[in-house]
Amino acid sequence: MFKHLSKLSHHAAWRRQLELLLDSTGEGIYGIDLKGRCVFINKAGAEMLGYSADEVLGRNMHYLMHHSYANNDLMPVCQCQIFRAFQENKGCRVDNEVLWRRDGSCFHAEYASYPIFEEQAVVGAVVTFTDITERVEAQNIRAAAQVELERRVVERTAQLQKAHDRMRRLSAHLTTVREEERTRIAREMHDDLGAKLTAFDLELKALSYRCANDEKLTLRIESMLDLAQGAMESLRRILSDLRPGVLDHLGLWAAVEHLLGEFSQRTNVVSSLDIAPALEHVRLSKATETALYRILQEALNNVSKHSGANKVEVRVHTEGRAVVFQVKDNGRGMAVRTFNAGFGLMGIEERAWDIGARCSIDSILGQGVCIKLRLPEVLAL
Repeated sequence: MFKHLSKLSHHAAWRRQLELLLDSTGEGIYGIDLKGRCVFINKAGAEMLGYSADEVLGRNMHYLMHHSYANNDLMPVCQCQIFRAFQENKGCRVDNEVLWRRDGSCFHAEYASYPIFEEQAVVGAVVTFTDITERVEAQNIRAAAQVELERRVVERTAQLQKAHDRMRRLSAHLTTVREEERTRIAREMHDDLGAKLTAFDLELKALSYRCANDEKLTLRIESMLDLAQGAMESLRRILSDLRPGVLDHLGLWAAVEHLLGEFSQRTNVVSSLDIAPALEHVRLSKATETALYRILQEALNNVSKHSGANKVEVRVHTEGRAVVFQVKDNGRGMAVRTFNAGFGLMGIEERAWDIGARCSIDSILGQGVCIKLRLPEVLAL
C-alpha cells in the first residue's frame, strides 16, 4: 500500500478519504517518507503550523517545523527524535520540545512518531502532535507557586525559629535572674533573719538560766525556745530551697545526696544515689550544677505528688565525654499523651535545653517514670 507513498498521496480518491479521516480529529497528523518529506497532513496540523495543507506537502518536516530547540539553537537531523524513531524501527513519544510555526514563533508540543511498515520494511512514519502551551504554562505557574510557597514556608519557619530562639534565650535569662534573686534573698535572710533568730535563742537561754527558780516562767521560756528552734529549722529549709549552701560550697553531688536524704526523711520514699567513681571529684559549671539540682528538685516533687512511688534512684555515669544524669522511680507512671500536660515536665525540658543537654522522659503505666539527661562533651579528654 505504501510502496509509492509520495505518489499515492496525490491520488484524488485516496486523498479525499484520507482528508475526511484525518480532518475529523483536532490533533495534528502528518506522514513522512524516508527522506522526511511530508506525504500527507490534516487540516488541524497545517493550521497549527500556520500553513495550508498544500503548502506543506512535499516539504522536509524537520526543516519546516522541528529545526531548533526552544533556545533557538539548531537541532541536527541526527538528534531529531521523529526521524530517529523510524530509522531505529521504533516509536517514540515526546512532551518536552517545541515546534515552529510559519511566522517564526514556537509552541510547546507533545508529539508521537511511529514507523510505517510495508512487507516488514519501514517506508516512512506517521506523526501526531498537539499544542500543549496552555498545559506547560499552567505547570510553570504551579511550579512558580510551589517555589513561592516553599520560599514563604522557609521564611516563616525562619521567623518562627527566630522567635522560638528568642523565647528560649529569654527563658534562660529569666532562669538566671531568678537564681540570682534567690541567692540574694537567701543571703539576706541568712545574714539578717538568721542572726536575729540566733540572738533571740541566746537571749531566751540566758533568761531561762536566770529564771531557773520560777518553774512556770521556765516552762514558758522553754516553749519559746522550742518555737525559736522551729523557726530556725524552717528558715534553714527555706534557705535550702532558695539556694542550698551545700551546692555552692561542696558541689552538686553533695547537694544531691543532701537533697535525697531530706526527701526520704520527709516522704518515707527510699532513695539511692549511684555516681560513677570518675565523676565523684568532678565539678561542672555553676549554671549546669544549678540546673541539674533544680531538675532533681522538680522530679522529686512530681514523685511525692503524683507517682505514688516508694523508691527513687538517681544514677550518674559517663558515656565517653558525656555525662548522663538519670532519675527513675517505681510509681504508677503516666500515659505518653500526658507528657506535655504539666508545667513541671516542661520546666525540666527547658532547663535541660538551657545547658545544652538532651532530655528524654520515658514512662510505662504501672512502671514508673525515667528522666534522663545527657550532657555532651562535658568531660576533658
